[in-house]
Amino acid sequence: MTTSPRAAASLPRGRRGSLAVALVVLLGMATLLAGPASATASPMPVGRAPAALPPAAPGAAPTAVSPSAWDGSVDLYRDGIFTTQKTWRWCTAADVQMMRNIVRHESDHSYAGQKRYWRYMRNHNRYDLPARDGVDPAGWAAGLRRYVDGRYQVVASGTFKRSLRTAVKALRRTNLPVGLLVAHGNHAWILTGFAATADPAMTNDFRVTSVRVVGPLWGLQSRSYGYDMRPDKKLTRTELRDFLKRWHYAPIRMAWEGDFVTILPVAG
Repeated sequence: MTTSPRAAASLPRGRRGSLAVALVVLLGMATLLAGPASATASPMPVGRAPAALPPAAPGAAPTAVSPSAWDGSVDLYRDGIFTTQKTWRWCTAADVQMMRNIVRHESDHSYAGQKRYWRYMRNHNRYDLPARDGVDPAGWAAGLRRYVDGRYQVVASGTFKRSLRTAVKALRRTNLPVGLLVAHGNHAWILTGFAATADPAMTNDFRVTSVRVVGPLWGLQSRSYGYDMRPDKKLTRTELRDFLKRWHYAPIRMAWEGDFVTILPVAG
């Protein structure tokens, strides 16, 4: 995924000084920038869920344990799992590496690992994208199925509320992290946890009150409001909405156009 000046401009200006959150945007091979308004790299595609995903290599076997007893929140993040993306283009590759670290209790932060994930996902994109525009949702889902867990699928939702509720249900039911396409699909985050008024695994009568997110640009570009925040950052649902935006990739009208896109572990 890559950056787009338009993605940075879409942030609410009034919140820039008050929120310690970062607009996540993947930049092409660009210079480190001081703030979101100056981002200049071209946009990256990530978008609406395809009717049928391209076949992937044999998926990783499910490895997550059953959900623990509900105490009002869940957080899969742990020390040692975070890794910064090794290039401006490799946000999805770094996310695969971190999600694998979470699920398989590993602590891999290697360049070679991210490069392997990147190449595999590029080869499994649904759309023929220039390298500067990275990986589309189908490619990211294929990489997660191959290297993390075979249940990951692209899910497109018509509303923010539905997208968030579906994401936390999937996380809770599988105990697996969720992929989030933020900044209109220009960047990729991980949903590692959430708090809710009731257990989403047991009822539909719940409200999400906060989430925990991880962005792989932390350490590479994480200056104030506008780029990736400290790993396992707690956001209110309103703050998350500043980042989780409807998919749009100008060069090609993709299958996900206008939807909120997530990569979910779909419970059997």
